[in-house]
Amino acid sequence: MQDRFRMATLLALTAGVTGRTFAESASIPSASPTSWANVRDYGAVGDDKTDDTGAIQKAVDSKKGGVWLPKGRYRITKPVTIELDRLGPTSICGDGTATIVMAGPGPALHLIGTHEGTADPSTVKPNVWRNQRMPLIDGFEIMGDHAEAVGVRAERTMQAVFSRLVIRKALHGIHLVTRNRNAIISECHVYENRGVGVFMDGCDLHQINICNSHISYNGGGGVVLRKTSVRNLQIGTCDIEGNMDPNGPPTANVLIDSSTGQGLGNWDIREGAIVGCTIQHTGGAPDSANIRFIGRDGTPPLTVGRFTISDNVMSDVQVNIHLKNARGVTITGNTLWRAVQHSLLIENSSHIVVSANLLERNPAYRDFTTGSGVVLRDCQDCTLTGLHIHDTRQAGAGLVLERCKWCNITDNIVVDCDNAGVLMEDVEHVRMSDCIVRDTRKKAVDPIALRLTGGKGNMIVNNLLAGKAEVAPGTAHLAGNYDGR
Repeated sequence: MQDRFRMATLLALTAGVTGRTFAESASIPSASPTSWANVRDYGAVGDDKTDDTGAIQKAVDSKKGGVWLPKGRYRITKPVTIELDRLGPTSICGDGTATIVMAGPGPALHLIGTHEGTADPSTVKPNVWRNQRMPLIDGFEIMGDHAEAVGVRAERTMQAVFSRLVIRKALHGIHLVTRNRNAIISECHVYENRGVGVFMDGCDLHQINICNSHISYNGGGGVVLRKTSVRNLQIGTCDIEGNMDPNGPPTANVLIDSSTGQGLGNWDIREGAIVGCTIQHTGGAPDSANIRFIGRDGTPPLTVGRFTISDNVMSDVQVNIHLKNARGVTITGNTLWRAVQHSLLIENSSHIVVSANLLERNPAYRDFTTGSGVVLRDCQDCTLTGLHIHDTRQAGAGLVLERCKWCNITDNIVVDCDNAGVLMEDVEHVRMSDCIVRDTRKKAVDPIALRLTGGKGNMIVNNLLAGKAEVAPGTAHLAGNYDGR
């Protein structure tokens, strides 16, 4: 608290000495205005008519380091390139009043570094620390005015920071390619772009934080990783909505796709968290999902996993969370509803823990026919515990296991689901215990709490099954179950 007070006092004193406002001082806290390369001093007009490409490039090439964008609309027709090793540490900043209009193909700003190492300090060459660390893009709007315009592209950068940006009407918002390490995207509005909001595309990236941002209404996906190797991806406290074009190819609000590549270490995406976000829309888009992980097929799958998905709110898509060929994912504390097909679909995955999630149909949210249940298909070594599954209308049951092995289903509540509460088909060594399954709706006549159609070595014990239990002979050991009706 004392440190915050000292900083506030220093900024206030600085504002008094220089005549700038507190907000202006906070925007450029470490330099006087004369030390910045003001783009207007290099010939930029900012009238949304003049081609300001050359002027902004001259300001960047001045090697002053800080490039300042005062209020105006700066139309450019070619990418402004920031060659970090040649220029030295560089920032391009504004106070929120400037717009760069990209009227040509490619990125409005193209950050180019030379870093070939990892995030390990021992792999970072001296010239990278000296000339390239932490390029900062902050405090203005980028607007696309060309079919192939991109907001910002970064390649081979170290510690790039993108903050307080608005990027809209472009193809992609923030496009990370080749190799980037320790990137931060914070307090940004990446809105209404035709492609992807934040796109990791053929990128080797170790450690990226995406936080406190709005990433919405981008037609090709919100945060998308393809042909990419990533460790330590953190997505936190963001609003990620409507990032799929109903007339475009299937995508997701968060799409992690490591299905291509030839072997371990080639396009692997592991170690990360998606925490505290609102992720939703658009249910009418084909095969849409809020979070989708797709790994390469294998036994066991290894190319996507070691993730935590926790404390998010998700709704209004075809599938809320979809894991395919994943290993080592924890899904806990989320609130899920209004999924047209399934709230949770897990396919050909292992070592998945799903705990204490709410999947509930709340009539206050314009109730209509959706699936919204849980399906595990061809999975092994998974745990489902503490789930509240309510009023699903998908085929089969509220909770469905198909061709699964060695799974633990405990302490769940499955309420008022169409067709059956729990359905298991061709399962082996599945243990279901201490669950409550009931259907007390007026339309429910002789409801089915559990249907087990085939398999072997299963245990169904100590459940409160308020309905019929249809268990095929020889498929399970049953003991201690009670019909609460």
